[in-house]
Formats: sequence, C-alpha cells, structure tokens
Amino acid sequence: MPSLDSVDGPSSAVPSLLTGNLHRCIFLLALPALGEQLLNYCVGLFDTWLAGQVKTGIEEGLATSAVGVAAYVSWLATLLFALVGTGTSAIVARAWGRGDTARASRVASGSMVMAAGMGVLVAGLLYLIAPGYAMMQNFQGESLRIVVHYIRTDAIGEMFFAFCLVGSAALRGAGDMRTPLVVLGAVNILNVYLSSAMVFGWWPFPVLGINGIVLGTVISKTIGGLAILTVLLISRGGLRINPREWWPHPDDVRRIMKIGLPQVLDGILMWVGHSLFLMIIARLGTAGGGHPGKTYMAAHMIGVQVEGLTYLPATAWGYAAATVIGQCLGAGLRERARQAGHTAVRQCMVIAAFGALVFLFGAPWIYANMTEWQSVRDIGVPAMRFLSWYQIPLVIMVVYIYAMRGAGDTRSPMFINTFGIVLIRLPIGALFGLWLGQGLIGAWTGMSVDVTVRAAIAYVWYGREHWAETNL
Repeated sequence: MPSLDSVDGPSSAVPSLLTGNLHRCIFLLALPALGEQLLNYCVGLFDTWLAGQVKTGIEEGLATSAVGVAAYVSWLATLLFALVGTGTSAIVARAWGRGDTARASRVASGSMVMAAGMGVLVAGLLYLIAPGYAMMQNFQGESLRIVVHYIRTDAIGEMFFAFCLVGSAALRGAGDMRTPLVVLGAVNILNVYLSSAMVFGWWPFPVLGINGIVLGTVISKTIGGLAILTVLLISRGGLRINPREWWPHPDDVRRIMKIGLPQVLDGILMWVGHSLFLMIIARLGTAGGGHPGKTYMAAHMIGVQVEGLTYLPATAWGYAAATVIGQCLGAGLRERARQAGHTAVRQCMVIAAFGALVFLFGAPWIYANMTEWQSVRDIGVPAMRFLSWYQIPLVIMVVYIYAMRGAGDTRSPMFINTFGIVLIRLPIGALFGLWLGQGLIGAWTGMSVDVTVRAAIAYVWYGREHWAETNL
C-alpha cells in the first residue's frame, strides 16, 4: 500500500494525500503540474511568437493565423485523447488510494496500447478535416494551402504525443506530477531550438520559414511521447507499465470508456463551439472594423495564447484537486475529498488576481513583443485589457470542473460547458462582435459572460456533491 507518510515514487516530497495537511498537499502537487503546463504551453506560445516574426512573402498576419488555427486542430487531438486519459487518471487514483498498485499498473499498461490506437486514428482524422476546417476559417488560395500543410504535418506529431498525454494522466493519478514536468521541459527546450533553427536558418538547417515552426514542433512532440513511454517501462519507484499486461483488460476498457466518453463528447462539443466562435473572429473584418479579417484573427490568437498564463495555473490546481479527490474517494475519505476542491480554488484565485493585473497593465508590452504588425497591436491591446476582468471566474470554473472529473464525474462538466458555449458565448459574441460592430472586444464579451456563468454553475453543482457518488 502507498506510504501514509508520503506519496510513493517521484513525488515523495509531497505529504500523504490521505492524511497530510490538505493545503500543503494541494500546493505541492500543483507546483510541478504548473511547471508541466507552463512548459507545454511555452511550445504553443513560442510558435506563435515565431510566426509573428515571419513577414517575408506572406500577407499580413497570415503566419500567426495559420499557427493559431493549427493549434485549435491540435487541441481537438488533445480532447479526443481524453477518451483514454481522463478515465485512466481517475481509475489509477482510486486504485492508488486503496493501495491496489497492481491494478493501477495494469490499467496504465492497457491505456498505453489504447493511446497508440487513438494516436493513429486521430492523426488520420486531422489529415482528412484539414482542408474543410481551414476553409471554415475563411482561408483561401495560397493561405489555404499553407494552413492545410501545417495542420497535416502537425498531425504526425500527435500520433506520438498521445503517449505523452495518456501516460502523464496515469502518472498524475498516482500522485507523480514531476515526471511529466521533466519530460515536457525537455520537449520545450528542444522545440525552441529546432523551430528557431529551421525558421531562421541556423546551422545545420536551411531557412524554412513557417514550415520550420511545424517541423520543430512535430519532432519535439514525437520525442516527448517516446520519453514518457520509456519512463513508464523502466520505473522503479512508482507507477510502471508491464509489457505482459499491455493487452487491455475488458473490465478496464469498459470503465475507462464509461468515464471517457462523456469527456470526449464534452470536448468535441467545446471544440465545435470554439471553432464556431473562431469563425466569428475570422469575419470581424467584414463588419466595418477597418482591418482585414486575418488581422483580427492574429490579435485573437495572441490573446488566447497569452491568456494561458491564467488558464494553465487553473489546470495545474485542477489536476492537484483531481488527484487528491480521486485518492481520497478510493480511501473512503469523502469530506477530505470535498475540501480539496475548495482549497484548490482558493489558492488559484490568488494567481488569477495577479494575472488580471498583468493583462491590464502589460497588454502593450505583450503585443509589442508577440508581433511585428502594428495593426494587430492596435486591435489586441484594448481587447486584452478588457479580458483582464474575468480571470478569477475563469479559474473558479476550471478548477471545479477538473475536481469533478477527478471523481469520475464527466457528465456534469459536459452539460455545464455545452450550456455556456452554445447558449451564451456564441450568440453574445456574434451580437456584439458582428452585428453591433464592436470588433474583438465585442466578440470577447460573449467569451467573458460565458465563463462567468459557467463558474457560478460549477460552484453550485460541486457543492451538491453528486460527483462523490460516482462508482468506479
């Protein structure tokens, strides 16, 4: 049984998740998870920055828009991998909390085989949808060709990144937040070098421009996925996969699917909603805004990338809450599980308040460093200042949703997210952004109201504790 003095394996500095000081448990679990999220986020942020430096031979804002649209497609891959990852994390956490490390390892082993299958299927899906998705976002002619090539190349990396996402989910369920941090740190460093070298033509690479960005990212993702797989094979102190148990156990598959299917449906509905919202952004230039549509798209992409400085801490504290909740429910500690979610929210709100100040006062500096196009800066700076006010509702929503998923309840978040995006974000964003001609701030009004409403609903629903009754 895992030690009650500390979490076994690479996270041994964390006190017992079942008996230790709850505030300290959440904080110490969240810190490496935050590092993991920041490093993973830096891959996309750095690619966006690189795209902002590419000006030769392309129209205004095209490189940034291409990278941003590809990021949305890559996000779809991440959501689909949750079919395996979410269920794996929840089941491993319950088993680890009960001291059943053998079952935890068996589930993790089968999940990596499922991840391999998902990786191939998702890569094929991304290849097929690339042209249609790019046309939906108003790309045409040469710009359409560039975006489609970027998405299809990036799909290759997703086949291997499935191992990284599912393997990391299993490790987090066992309380190991450090291994994903180390692996993604290496991925980020490699991506920075390779993408930069290929864009600018550093030795030994030729100048590849925007193609260099995606090639560097694909190589980095591939190495990251293989690294997580290797770590799980050779682990000596924590969760370990066994090649003799690689064929998934039917009962494990059923339980993973039971948790994962609502999560994937949730993810797909969210992705469709965000894609429709992106279509609104792409058409802002036709609503009398005075700038081409690609300029609004570029300003939006930079804004949502930078907003990750708030979203990622929320995800990290959400991971921490999910891990503690899952293990506590496995050990029969329902009250401690409930307190874990509230503790994580309170801690993360402090970071959100700081992030709000950064966006409010640092918007000019952010856009000045993220793009060479002055028109993109003119649109983005006031919009980012507007965006600053809803950072606290954002973390409240994210942490409570992850907390419910950690208990295995993926249906409630699905309904909450679908309600907010479909019935609030899209109509309000279209009303203010397009029909009333308020540009990016108008579109982001829908996003802000949506998040605030979902935060209130998530808080109330978490307090009812239906999630604690989920049977795994």
